Amino acid sequence: MGIAYKNSEGYSDPVPFRAVANMERKGYRPLVYICSAFSGDEEGNAEKARKYSRFAVDSGAIPLAPHLLLPQFMDEGDERELAMFMDLVFLGKCEEVWVFGSEVRLSEGMRAEIGKAERRDMKIRYFTEGLKEETGCR
Repeated sequence: MGIAYKNSEGYSDPVPFRAVANMERKGYRPLVYICSAFSGDEEGNAEKARKYSRFAVDSGAIPLAPHLLLPQFMDEGDERELAMFMDLVFLGKCEEVWVFGSEVRLSEGMRAEIGKAERRDMKIRYFTEGLKEETGCR
């Protein structure tokens, strides 16, 4: 069905019309920020982030997992603050944030990312490490 090209007063209103049309077009995939732990067990956590990113692709989204990209050219120990700043810039470009893992095990970085998403009123979805969505409140 979509949305009408004209507003309730009969005037052309192309912005919402085009926005909905773009979302309905075949092949649309939202850009989602993958929020999961990295520090600590960096190798194991990177493997999990790859699994979470694949899950996002299989779920019809485009994943963005900066903690897989930035360690390729940045040092976690020396450039942590700059990397976190970049993470939050990337987060701001996404439509949704997908958080993976237990609330008890949220890292400091994850808490900062979730806080930024909350302040921006972004859609946040929570998943277990086993890729099951948690629907209860956090």
